[in-house]
Amino acid sequence: MGQIMEIEIHGNGSELQGVGHAPDGRAVFVKGALPGERVRVRETRVSARFMEAELQAVLSPSPHRRAPQCPLYAACGGCQALHMDYEYSLFLKRQRVTDALERLGGFEAPHVLPILGMESPFHYRNKAEYAIESGPNGVRVGFRAPMSHRVIDAPGCLLQHPLSLGTARVLRKWLAARPDAAVLCRALVTRVTGKDQVMAVLCTGPKAPREMEDLGRLLFGQIPGMKSFYHLTQRDRPRHALDGRARLMRGERVLTDGILGLEFEISPQSFFQVNPTQTQVLYTQALEAARLTGRELVHDAYCGAGTISLLMARQARHVVGVEIVESAILDARENARRNGLEHKSEFILGDAAQILPGLKGGQPDVICVDPPRKGVDAGLIEAIRKSGPERVVYVSCNPATLARDLKLLCEGGAFRLESVRPVDMFPWTGHVETVVLLSHKKPDSYIHIDVEFGEGEGKIPVDKIVQRAEQYKPKERVTYKRIKEYILEKYGFKVHTAYIAEVKRSLGLPMYDAPNAVEKLKQARKHPTPEKVEAIKDALHYFAVI
Repeated sequence: MGQIMEIEIHGNGSELQGVGHAPDGRAVFVKGALPGERVRVRETRVSARFMEAELQAVLSPSPHRRAPQCPLYAACGGCQALHMDYEYSLFLKRQRVTDALERLGGFEAPHVLPILGMESPFHYRNKAEYAIESGPNGVRVGFRAPMSHRVIDAPGCLLQHPLSLGTARVLRKWLAARPDAAVLCRALVTRVTGKDQVMAVLCTGPKAPREMEDLGRLLFGQIPGMKSFYHLTQRDRPRHALDGRARLMRGERVLTDGILGLEFEISPQSFFQVNPTQTQVLYTQALEAARLTGRELVHDAYCGAGTISLLMARQARHVVGVEIVESAILDARENARRNGLEHKSEFILGDAAQILPGLKGGQPDVICVDPPRKGVDAGLIEAIRKSGPERVVYVSCNPATLARDLKLLCEGGAFRLESVRPVDMFPWTGHVETVVLLSHKKPDSYIHIDVEFGEGEGKIPVDKIVQRAEQYKPKERVTYKRIKEYILEKYGFKVHTAYIAEVKRSLGLPMYDAPNAVEKLKQARKHPTPEKVEAIKDALHYFAVI
């Protein structure tokens, strides 16, 4: 049995788990704990630098703690935030983006806009993957427990669409009466469109139940909106539930769904955002960041099935999408044809890092990237820097790799971080999407000097040029980092960026890169002490800010 200890929770990790410190100083990650709480935990995993612990009791609960609404919450692991109120989960996600930009990206007090959440954050998923397990205790159709192959039977779920849950219930009952068929089935994948049309995909190993056609008739008879039923034969070692060969058993080959006025085809293995409501929010933010006027050439790396590309094509002069997955490129071309945008878009199969630099048509005005969780490939980052577009729109699903990539893109002043907008695509989970706008770095200021060289009145000798230029040189901008370094060296203590921002605001001074730093003081952080206020004012005097 692991060590039992009482600790204070002061932060949160990437999956919204609480973070505290053990008596020996190591970080402790505790699932289900909230910042500001004192908890009793039992260590479950120990390493040289950190440990994981199981929450045993909340000794001092956070005002944001709530009773989870799902009876399977502790066992399932599909959600990570049902034990807190929704607004607080949004706060933690926004803070996670800010922390990543500061700690991993090296951005000083980045201006992160308020996160865009959902008005009704339930039953939003239009795609579900149910694992199937058959054993002595019967058939289970649900989700795998964390760090396990064990299937948690889930007749209900707060995230899945009701039609998806209904499809799973029909299959569960059907398999319960057919044990021989149940052992052959591995997963059920469902898709539901905004028109409440349903696609069901039953995934099996090499052998399939003989009664597949009977199952198809049952689904079409009992599920309103059932339009498509597929059987997918998985590979020996599938990478995911849909890794295999799909065969249409009944109904329509594809479904169609809309995003911001465009229509897209959905086949069993197509990629499509799983939250239709927030997809429109996310893509609207990307479109606004691109600032298209109808004259721009846009390059879209990681274009997938062309959703963002085609939305931008309506507002740009021309869009070129690049994707390394052949099926996605075929879908993108078909979606362009379906929406009448073939003349304003082009889709190329291949590695964007190799293709983008050699594209004809001139320098792109905007480059858009929407990479997987691993972020942008190093070769593509270099290609973007060399292309020198006016704007880069980065749509991210991973704050850590986002911060890493932004640091590389902005290195040496190539680009400037202009705006950061988090979007809650997956309520009640630890995931957060972010739309970032980078603008091409322009000189901070220009010096224009009219001179006439030579000797005599009104003329400037050549040896005076340097002195004259120095006289007109703009003052160097005083950063928060320089102020903090000055205070640490002179007074021997540290001050937070938010403290400096608060003092500057109280003096009526602009805060430049830290307009949101004061917002942090509305949370658990205290206001600066009088001693720190005086030290900050002294530093502002020293750097001639006041």
